[in-house]
Amino acid sequence: MAKTIMIVDDSISIRQIVGIALKGAGYEVIEGKDGQDALSKLTGQKIHLVISDVNMPNMDGISFVKALKQLPSYKFTPVIMLTTESQESKKQEGQAAGAKAWVVKPFKPEVLLGAVQKLVLP
Repeated sequence: MAKTIMIVDDSISIRQIVGIALKGAGYEVIEGKDGQDALSKLTGQKIHLVISDVNMPNMDGISFVKALKQLPSYKFTPVIMLTTESQESKKQEGQAAGAKAWVVKPFKPEVLLGAVQKLVLP
């Protein structure tokens, strides 16, 4: 059975690029256009990994990860932050919220898939 990954990014093109890479690697994909939209799509179904942007309208990625980790079904779901932010302070803020990995845009799909494969357990 395919593993399910949620992509949260306000950029349609990023969601498409990441989605194509993930689907090509055999994953199922759920998309959210910002943190609020993504939370509304979490209905208790198994999500194996979340890939989230940091800078988004309505609810940014750090706030989204904090909210995600408060939900019992998703407390242990690994999160990769995919962002243009590369400052150490932002990385630490993301890590404190519960993010397991940090990938900086622009990114190579194979680098992202490598991070995904490390965090999505068989």
